[in-house]
Amino acid sequence: MISRTFFSFVLAATVAATALLAPSLPVQAAPAQATADQQATPELEWHDVTTWGVEGRAWGDMPRNRWFQRMPDAAEGKVTQSVWNLSQDSAGMMVRFKTNATAIWVHFNLRSERLALPHMPATGVSGVDLYARDDQGQWRWVNVTKTDKKEMKVAIITELAPGMREYAAYLPLYNGIESLAIGVPPGAKFEKLAPRSDKPIVFYGTSITHGASASRPGMVHTAILGRRFERPVVNLGFSGNGKMDAAVGEFLVKIDAAVYVIDCLPNMNADEVRQKAPALVKQLRAAHPQTPIVLVEDRRNTNSWILPKRAQHHTDNHVALREVYEVLKKQGVSGLYYIAGDGMLGHDTEGTTDGSHPNDLGFMRQADTF
Repeated sequence: MISRTFFSFVLAATVAATALLAPSLPVQAAPAQATADQQATPELEWHDVTTWGVEGRAWGDMPRNRWFQRMPDAAEGKVTQSVWNLSQDSAGMMVRFKTNATAIWVHFNLRSERLALPHMPATGVSGVDLYARDDQGQWRWVNVTKTDKKEMKVAIITELAPGMREYAAYLPLYNGIESLAIGVPPGAKFEKLAPRSDKPIVFYGTSITHGASASRPGMVHTAILGRRFERPVVNLGFSGNGKMDAAVGEFLVKIDAAVYVIDCLPNMNADEVRQKAPALVKQLRAAHPQTPIVLVEDRRNTNSWILPKRAQHHTDNHVALREVYEVLKKQGVSGLYYIAGDGMLGHDTEGTTDGSHPNDLGFMRQADTF
C-alpha cells in the first residue's frame, strides 16, 4: 500500500518540474500613469490664463474678489447665500489657446479640498478637461487631469502628434479655481485666444446644469452644446438652488445673450412654477425684447417608472410649465420656446448615476434633445 506521504512527494515534484520546463510568458503590466507627485517637472514656459481670459465668465467688467467666481461681487447679499456660495465654482468656464507643443501641462490651485462627490468623480468635480480641434476642425477629446490634491502641477498630455492646433480646457464643475496656468516646453509656439465676442448661450438651472454627474467638465450638456453651436456658454447652474429667483434675473438681464435657457424645474414644485416662471420670463423680456427664451421641463427621474409619487411630481411640474408657456404666448410674449422633459435622458433608465443626475450617456442625450 502506497503511503499518503509518497503521493505528496510525487505531486510536489511534478509541479516543480512543470514550472521549470514551461516556457516563460511575458507579464503584461498596466501602463504606468504618473501622478502629480511622481512627475518631475521639466523646464516649461507658463502662461497665466487670467492674462487673456476665459469664456463662461459673464459680467467681465464688474468687480470680483476671486477672478474665477461665476457671479460678480455685486451679487453677494442680493442672491441667496446658497446661490452665492455655489457661484464660487468655476462650472462652464473654458480657456482657448493654440500651440504646437508636444506636451501640455497645467498648474492650478483649487478652492476646496473636497475633490469628489459620492455620485461624481474627481475628474468632473475638480478636473481640467482638454479638447482640441482635429484636421477637419472638429472638437475632439484629448485628456483630463486625475486631480488628487488642491494644488496640481501635472502634464495633462504628452507625446502629442506634431502640429499647431487649437485647444480648449474646461475648468472644474463643482470646485472653484484660484489660479490656472498652461505650461509648454521652451521654444513651443503658444497663442493666447481671447474669449469670443459672440453672444453666449446662457443657462440658468439646477445641479444638472451645474454639471452633476458628468465624468469630466467637457461632458455636461452645456459644454457639449457650446462645441456643437461653436458659441460661448454661460453656466449658471446652482445645485439645489435653481429656483427662477428674481434676484438672479437681475443679473441675467445684464448679459447680452444669444438665448436664455431656463431649466429650473428639478428644484421646484408646480405651485412655485406657476408663481415664478411668468415673472422671470417677463423680467427677461422687458430688458431684451428680441432674445429667445427657452423654457425646459424637468427630466423624469429614471426610476420614476416604479415610484408613483415621483412620477406624479414630474407630471405636475410639466403641466404647470406648459400652462405658463401657453398663457404667456396668449399674452403676446414672443420668442418663447419649449423643451419637453419626457424622454430627455432616454427610455431605457440608463441615463443617470443616481436616478436624478445624468451620467455621460444622459448628458449626450440631453444635448441631443436641446
